Amino acid sequence: MLQNIRDNSQGWIAKTIIGIIVMLLALTGFDAIFNAASNSRNAAEVNGEEISLDELNQAMNMQRRQLAQQLGGNFDPSMLDDKLVRESSLRALIDRALLLQGARDADFAFSETALDQLILQTPEFAVDGAFNAARFDQVIQQMGYTRLQFRELLKQEMLIGQLRAGISGSGFVTDDQIEAFARLEQQTRDFATITVPADTDAVEVSSDEAREYYEQNTDRFRSPEQVIVEYVELNKESFFDQVEVSEEEVQDLYQQRIANLAEQRRAAHILIETDEAGDASAREKIDEVAKRLASGEDFSALAKEVSEDPGSASEGGDLGFAGPGVYDPAFEEALYALEEGQVSAPVRSDFGWHLIKLLDVQSPEIPTLESLKPELVRELKAQQVEQRFVEASKQLEDTAFESADLVLPAQELGLSVQTTEPFGREGGADVASNRQVIQAAFSDEVLIDGANSGVIELDPDTVVAVRVKEHLKPEVLPFDTVKDDIIAQLKGSKAAEQAIETGEQLIATLRDGGQVQQQWQPVEAASRNQEGVEPAVLQQVFRMPKPVEGDKPSYSSVRMPDGDLVVVRLSGVSEPKAELSQEDKQNYRRFLASRSGQQDFAAYRQMLHADAEIETF
Repeated sequence: MLQNIRDNSQGWIAKTIIGIIVMLLALTGFDAIFNAASNSRNAAEVNGEEISLDELNQAMNMQRRQLAQQLGGNFDPSMLDDKLVRESSLRALIDRALLLQGARDADFAFSETALDQLILQTPEFAVDGAFNAARFDQVIQQMGYTRLQFRELLKQEMLIGQLRAGISGSGFVTDDQIEAFARLEQQTRDFATITVPADTDAVEVSSDEAREYYEQNTDRFRSPEQVIVEYVELNKESFFDQVEVSEEEVQDLYQQRIANLAEQRRAAHILIETDEAGDASAREKIDEVAKRLASGEDFSALAKEVSEDPGSASEGGDLGFAGPGVYDPAFEEALYALEEGQVSAPVRSDFGWHLIKLLDVQSPEIPTLESLKPELVRELKAQQVEQRFVEASKQLEDTAFESADLVLPAQELGLSVQTTEPFGREGGADVASNRQVIQAAFSDEVLIDGANSGVIELDPDTVVAVRVKEHLKPEVLPFDTVKDDIIAQLKGSKAAEQAIETGEQLIATLRDGGQVQQQWQPVEAASRNQEGVEPAVLQQVFRMPKPVEGDKPSYSSVRMPDGDLVVVRLSGVSEPKAELSQEDKQNYRRFLASRSGQQDFAAYRQMLHADAEIETF
């Protein structure tokens, strides 16, 4: 809980700066706010201030684009209710207009200098950590704004932010409120449960009851709308057998491949770090180490003793195998001049002075042409296949558009027309599981007009074109088809009702002081986030009143999703005795003040709406 309080107590300014672009897009993103040409076409009027249809349409489009970005391939525009999108977008525009009016009436202001600083500090406009004007223009152009439009919209957002911060930031709580909240939040409860199962085997449902339910709820038993789709599939893999490469091409690529192989050298070194001020001293130290090596001391032992490279000193200076281009140029030049086992003279690099020893040389393993040939042939063919695949995809697109069905496109490209199993708007198997295929199949153009779809990319190597072969409209299912499901449903309902009745009898017996045969499952000192307890049960436990008549417990019950009824016995409530620490008290204060401020701001918005003259068209 305390961690959540810390997480929820952050300021709005940091969030505004970091998420400024998302915030702008999320609020409205309307592009036509500055276009006066459409003022006569209004969607609403707020205290005499007009909201144009262009603004509303732009906000609706932005909302759709946001959903598409968030859901990716799972987004189906056909599932959106345009009426709901319109209402949501218009509410956001009206709310925004009221807040701007409130900010201006309260004399909030945001200077041009502060606006400049905000733009300069926005991460989305930075390149390598610094503001970049070209990046700024690129981002706002993608959003559909000019510089002046963006600055004006940003200024409006900051005014609303100031208003929100001014009201939300004024929330406060007393010490008594903090202590009362802490007592409730840290409270624990002792309880026990008895589960009364919904036993479907103990109830009966007749055919007549099932038929009566069926006749009274016919609309619930309709088959889903489905389609059977024909499609042709173009796969890049099929083109590999249609292209050839010469032996000369394979040989040339093989030579290029093995030419890039290089020997690996295993080096060890002793490093004395240096800088410009202490270079002479470091050189003296490395010369002294070189003398010790010349007198016969072991290189590995000296590296462990004196090397200042923390990564290799403990390994006796061993750097392992590496190829060209890995080390500092001076280091590498000296290494490749050594014979195996030889130690170099002192070498100066950017890191300091080194003594380098060549421990081993590993010659590259040259694979044979035969072992690499399948890989080389495929690599060479892939270049031709890519071009052919692009051309064939374009041909499929054109012929599918011009043809009444998929027979001609299939013949021209040597493909077969395949057919899916029936599937609904939630999708099906194989090709029918692709969201773009589902969207195309249920689009007006394909479903109603009977046209072929355009080319749909299933993955980078596969495209398809589809058409609807058969449209299976919803129809009432025969009683015999759904009889078993109805009986199972009615049995579940009857069993749940019996469980409730049994549970109420148990509670009545317990309140009268009687005993029950069922075994209680006790839980002691349960907190509000107690693990191992069903959330619905735990929620009910903390809703129950404290036992007030001596040690006499209180009782309640909870119906579970599966129909079972859980009888709850609350026997004790404990509150913390220790005083709150200053840190905990401060965390509670921030959390409660923030919540209070948010409630104040919500109330302010409601007041603006209640006092406003709003007319929608």
